[in-house]
Amino acid sequence: MRRSLLTVGLALGLIAAWLIGRLQGQAQSDEVIFASASHANFSEMPGGKGGVSTGPIWGDANVGAHGTFTKFVPGYDAGMHTHTNDVWIVGIKGAYLYKDETGEKRVGPGDFLRVPGGHKHWSGGDKKEGALFYEESSGKFDLVPAK
Repeated sequence: MRRSLLTVGLALGLIAAWLIGRLQGQAQSDEVIFASASHANFSEMPGGKGGVSTGPIWGDANVGAHGTFTKFVPGYDAGMHTHTNDVWIVGIKGAYLYKDETGEKRVGPGDFLRVPGGHKHWSGGDKKEGALFYEESSGKFDLVPAK
């Protein structure tokens, strides 16, 4: 029962992320895309401080709108930062940890989080499991350290 609820939650989260991307003006395509995190080709995120790897699904995170599977190693700490563009996250495994002025959130399997562009926050990975999540953005990915 819990597993089926988790699957439904993950599916709803992915649908929500897709719909938000469409509403934000993501380029439409007639191409069907299927991706599995277990078969993704992960590589260390360029320019990162280590501990983050991504597996592209669609688009190019270095250029514009994109969707990726992203991994944080256990205990990863991205520090306080912002992103230029909105970022949508759906947890798959472990937990993406999030903190801002309103409090802390643990984005686990099937959970969804939208971080508006320019919003100051901290993020990291669960200390034991790290995090595996789907990440989507309407523009190029960046991480701007906050002062």
